[in-house]
This record gives sequence, C-alpha cells and structure tokens, in this order.
Amino acid sequence: MTERNLAQEDTHKQAVQAAFDDWAAGRGGPFDLLADEARWTIVGNSPVSRTYESRQEFLDTVIGPFNARLSEPLVPTVRAVYADGDWVIALFDASGSAHDGVPYRNTYTWYLRLADGAIVEAIAFFDTLEFTDLWNRVTPAVDGGLAG
Repeated sequence: MTERNLAQEDTHKQAVQAAFDDWAAGRGGPFDLLADEARWTIVGNSPVSRTYESRQEFLDTVIGPFNARLSEPLVPTVRAVYADGDWVIALFDASGSAHDGVPYRNTYTWYLRLADGAIVEAIAFFDTLEFTDLWNRVTPAVDGGLAG
C-alpha cells in the first residue's frame, strides 16, 4: 500500500473548492482547471454520454451547447468536496434557467483526478433524464448563449 500524501490531497481539494467558489460567483470555474488533454467521461444514457479525449472537445461538444440553451448561468451549490490520493470528488446541486423559461436543476457528482494542479481525468454522474429533457427541449441560442 502506498502512503497517502495528505498535503497534496488538501492542495487538490482546495483548488477544486476554489474553482467551484469562483463558478458560483460567476467568475470562472472547474473547467478552467482542465488540462488540454483531459479525458472527461459522462456516465449514463444522455445524448452526450461518452468519453471526450480533450478539454476543447468536451467544451465544444457539451459545455458550449449546454450553455447556449440557458438564459441564466448554471450556479452550483456544493454539498461536499472529498479528496483521496490524486482524486477529488465534488457533490453539488446546480440550477439555472433555460431559454424557454423552465428552470433547470440537477445534482452532480464529479470524480476529478488532478496532476500538477490540473484536472487530467473526470468522471461525471448526474440525472441524465433531466439533462436530456433540457438538451432535447431547448434549441441552442444562435449567438452561442452564455460563455463556456
């Protein structure tokens, strides 16, 4: 068994918590921590459930089109952040408003593996039914909607 590096775990946890705090305040967020070659996996059966092999692919395919469906930005409320080794787990609720006026609310758990201060791998769990309803119901804004 390898010895845990508690200082590193704490540093990773603090970085992720700070990124969520920034996101909630409307000034950045966890996606800013993504390494260029980060792998992001969305678990489940949504239209976007699969593994993305780079930061840009994930932002272009999921985050940009998702934000383009919102009239108000998604705002997270963190329930807990845990760290173990290179992994940080964030449990949070998030809500925003879609262009059709219907609120979007979901609960997420993200497993984030960090290296050198950057997220290099992510595995995301959330209510894919809620996500798919928004994705299929709302047409993305022509101007791209909110910043991703």
